[in-house]
Amino acid sequence: MNDRTWARVKKYTELQGTSGQEHAIRQSFRSDLEPLVDTIHQEGLGGVYGVKEGQGPRVMFAAHMDEVGFIVKDILPSGALKVAALGGWNPAVISSQRFTLFTSKGKYPIVSSSVSPHLLRGSAHGPQMPTVEDILFDGGFLNKDEAWSFGVRPGDFIVPQVSTVMTANKRRVISKSWDNRFGLVTILDALEELENVQTPNTLIMGANVQEEVGLRGAHGAVNLLKPDIFFAVDSSAADDTSGQNGHQGILDQGTLLRVFDPTVVMPLRLKEFLLSVAEDNHIPYQYFVSKGGTDAAAAQTELTGVPAVALGVASRYIHTHQTVWSIKDFEASKAFVVAIAKNLDEANLKTIMAINV
Repeated sequence: MNDRTWARVKKYTELQGTSGQEHAIRQSFRSDLEPLVDTIHQEGLGGVYGVKEGQGPRVMFAAHMDEVGFIVKDILPSGALKVAALGGWNPAVISSQRFTLFTSKGKYPIVSSSVSPHLLRGSAHGPQMPTVEDILFDGGFLNKDEAWSFGVRPGDFIVPQVSTVMTANKRRVISKSWDNRFGLVTILDALEELENVQTPNTLIMGANVQEEVGLRGAHGAVNLLKPDIFFAVDSSAADDTSGQNGHQGILDQGTLLRVFDPTVVMPLRLKEFLLSVAEDNHIPYQYFVSKGGTDAAAAQTELTGVPAVALGVASRYIHTHQTVWSIKDFEASKAFVVAIAKNLDEANLKTIMAINV
């Protein structure tokens, strides 16, 4: 990974923005995207896309800006906050972590609560698995009135606060929000590689909002930009820490071919096209069956039905403060996006669309 890409990874993974609060990410992404495309478009919820004009099919690559976080539901008399989750969280990983609270008056450090072992001594029940409802957020406010005076209100956002670091072997990275700042970095890097390339298509490349709360932004983006084919560029959950046999999503094994998830079955001829592109370009890949969905699910239900699939990488511990991911997989996935963009012409689109032949 070169210094320019590493700086981009650091910037986007350390930026904070959960669903409905993507402003800082959108501002930065739009600024970086604009010099690389012919036109910029923004849909009503805030998704941003650049269009690189060409002849042939309209090919759309979609990341998403948001990361998982929380929203304030109530301020208790003690000054602690009750929250609702934005996106999927395992309650076991929420407690005793640092976050940032975003309010109308400023942003403040805040931590998630936990029960000290001293307070469990003598308890008949011992430690219990908390729910999101059980976990409070503590900004050190003396009481509700003081929290209110600092601008804290229901509807304020709480986002993980983490620094991005490379592992000792320089082969992997530890960061928050690789789901899905991976997609943003991949889109920007790919466009730089394609800057002086005339692709056999019109490229539509950008990022949606509010993916983590129901794939909301992709619907408007697809209706605005009307692609012929859609690729969600996203990070998926790796399951390889106890060994590779029988597991899905293995670090260092290449980009993912997501052949199935509960919301999308990869179209047969699209799979054949992607396999040929990966093999012709010597791009390492792995098959992947997921238990969760992506923006591809939203795209395929719009217009007259848009062929759609997710591409990307597997990453350990997603939807937590600390994700571990492979630089090798990131580079393979970026190469895959570039190769698809270079090869998806009118003839290949017709073959992909010929579902009844």
